[in-house]
Amino acid sequence: MPVAPTGNPPHRSTELKRCNMTHNCLLGLKYLMFVFNLLFWMAGGGVLGVGIWLAVTQGNFATLSATFPFLSAANLLIGTGSVATIIGFLGCVGAIKENKCLLLSFFVLLLLIFIVEVIAGILVCVYRAQIDTHARDDLTDGLQLFGTDGNIGLTNAWSIVQTDFRCCGVSNYTDWFEVFNATQVPDSCCREYTVSCGLHSPETWWRDACYERVKMWLQDNLLVIGAFALCTALIQVVGLTLAMVMYCRALRAFDYCS
Repeated sequence: MPVAPTGNPPHRSTELKRCNMTHNCLLGLKYLMFVFNLLFWMAGGGVLGVGIWLAVTQGNFATLSATFPFLSAANLLIGTGSVATIIGFLGCVGAIKENKCLLLSFFVLLLLIFIVEVIAGILVCVYRAQIDTHARDDLTDGLQLFGTDGNIGLTNAWSIVQTDFRCCGVSNYTDWFEVFNATQVPDSCCREYTVSCGLHSPETWWRDACYERVKMWLQDNLLVIGAFALCTALIQVVGLTLAMVMYCRALRAFDYCS
C-alpha cells in the first residue's frame, strides 16, 4: 500500500524560502524608504512654512529682478517646499503601502527634477557670460522700481543687500543718479546711517559695486555651494535608487508569491 507523501515538495519549499527572503528584503527597503521620505517631507514642510511666513509678514520679500518679479525669496521657498512635500508624501505612502503606482510616480517626478537641475547647471556653465550680462542689465533696470508703489519687496531687498555687502548700486553708486534724477543714493549706501545721508554726504557712500561684491561672496563660498549641490544630488540619487529597487522587488514579490 503506497504511503502518502508528507511535507512540502522540494521545489515548493525553495519557492517559500525565496518568497520569505524577498518579503524580508522588501520589508527592510520599505522602512528605509519610509524614513528617508519622512525626513524629506518634514524638510519640505519646514521650507514651505518659512516661505508662507515670509509671504504673510514681509510681502514680496527679497526680489531684485524687474523681469522676474515673482522670483522672491517667499515664492521660491513656497515652490521648493511644495514640491518637496508632494514628493515626500508620494514616497512615504508608496513605501508603507508598497504601492507600485505611487513608487513609480515618485521615481518619475524625482527623476524629472534631477534632469532639469542637471540641464540648468549645464546651461549656466555654457552661457555664463550671457547670463552675467543679462543679470547685470536686469538688476540695473530694476533700480527704477526702487521706492515705487507696489515694489516694497524690491526696495527692502536693495536696502538689505547694500547694507550687508557694504556696496552701492549695481555697477557703481552713480547708477542711482538716473533713478533719482539727482546726485543722490539711498540711505542704505552710507557707511554710517543717518537720515538723508544719501542726499548730501557723498564722502560717506560705499564705492564698491553690489554686483561684484555679491559675485566675490559667491566665489569665496563656492566650496560650500558645491558641497550643498553635491549633497542634494546624492540625496536625489539615493531616493531614485530606493524607489526603483523597491518597485522591482515589489514586482518580483508579486510574481513569486502569487
